[in-house]
Amino acid sequence: MSAWVLPDHIADVLPSEARHIEELRRELLDTARGYGYELVMPPLLEHLESLLTGTGEALDLQTFKLVDQLSGRTLGLRADTTPQVARIDAHLLGRSGLTRLCYCGPVLHTRPARPHATREPLQLGAEIYGHAGPEADLEILQLALDCLRAARLDNLQVDLADARIVNSLLHAEATSDVMRHDIHAALAIKDGSAIARLTSGFSPANRDGLRALVDLYGDAHVLDEAVKCLPQTPAILDALSQLRWLAGQILGAAISFDLGDSRGYAYYSGMRFAIYAKGASDALARGGRYDGVGAVFGHRIDRDRPAVGFSLDLKELVSAVTPLALRAAIRAPWSNSGNLHSAIAALRGRGETVVCILPGHESEVDEFHCDRELVEAAGQWVVQAL
Repeated sequence: MSAWVLPDHIADVLPSEARHIEELRRELLDTARGYGYELVMPPLLEHLESLLTGTGEALDLQTFKLVDQLSGRTLGLRADTTPQVARIDAHLLGRSGLTRLCYCGPVLHTRPARPHATREPLQLGAEIYGHAGPEADLEILQLALDCLRAARLDNLQVDLADARIVNSLLHAEATSDVMRHDIHAALAIKDGSAIARLTSGFSPANRDGLRALVDLYGDAHVLDEAVKCLPQTPAILDALSQLRWLAGQILGAAISFDLGDSRGYAYYSGMRFAIYAKGASDALARGGRYDGVGAVFGHRIDRDRPAVGFSLDLKELVSAVTPLALRAAIRAPWSNSGNLHSAIAALRGRGETVVCILPGHESEVDEFHCDRELVEAAGQWVVQAL
């Protein structure tokens, strides 16, 4: 095998794509800043026990491990930035009120999340800590939509669910971890026969409710049908009411519901969403509520904070959007002239891209789309159109 061959599902990002990713990164972080979100930069690796605190088995299996040669302790390369941001809120900032944080950086996965997916996503996300009401759910969803719109995507569709619905039906039954996992897996693929078999010993109301979830997906009529066929527990009624309210607040996007969608069941505690765009093979952004995530990072009860957030992969996003037009640049000759150097410096100081053409390379490919050139006229360096 050649020394330069990269591992499976790992790839270099070449200039044109890297430029597009970086431009999107700046636009999306600026969008989050416009909402009042503060940027944080967690480290790529941490002690494993800290990195995986409260995250469950799934993230453990996705995390690369290595031994720290300084301490001898096991380290992990992050597979998800969200737990790190929760640690920052709980342990480092320690604010009692509302905290809005955003981030962008690489994560590493031991296996690709889907066929043809990268094992090195560039994860961008935002989190709100300290507000338990649906207003925070709405804000994070609006921010996620605005981020995708900033990437010039339209025809967006928001798919809504709530972890409390499935959890309410399962918590009333004596189930093992294995059975709960199997039920969630069956709901994920809408396998009604598996649900019927797994829930055969449940109480009639919970058994019938779980079976009904297989078909409870579609438009707003799903909520009306859910009220009829699901148990009238406070958690389920509150979840349905909040989903209805949230859907009514979202403008400029199609809304659908999938009440049996329990992806991330070990993580989410309430509303969860996925946002799709026309032509994309999978959701471009996912998020939801995960209250109490910060409590595991310390002994203080008051760090058991409500939290809601979203994340997306910029590498996946860039493949779904139309490439941005190249920013026009200025060609300049190479010379030792002090006047030329001053003219170039002045142009760059004004934000222009000036590409100096080194001797012998005048006919090479122009990656920067130079539409002007710097020429000497009457002893002065001036910009002319090409």
